[in-house]
Amino acid sequence: MIEALSEKETDVAEKALGKLSEDQVEAQLENFPEWAELNGQIQRTFQFEDFDQSIAFVGRIAEYAEQVQHHPDILIRYDKVTLTISTHDAGGITHKDFELARTVDAMV
Repeated sequence: MIEALSEKETDVAEKALGKLSEDQVEAQLENFPEWAELNGQIQRTFQFEDFDQSIAFVGRIAEYAEQVQHHPDILIRYDKVTLTISTHDAGGITHKDFELARTVDAMV
């Protein structure tokens, strides 16, 4: 039998997954100058020297995303990788998305 979350646990979960307002997203983006908001998601394109470096980067992202169970959309174009991040369960951008962006930025 699955136990219901306590009120405190529910509040913590909602805060973690709560969709950020447009003002909150704009404020967060000030700390992420390479990222932009696009249709309720955050997005960044990374440039590499060649395809091998692009694929190696994607491999690192995939490994981390599996660990934290938060997966970006990934577009690979030879020496460019575009990541698009949102929290589908929340219906938009959350603090969790900016944490993933911060981690990915550190992988470059």
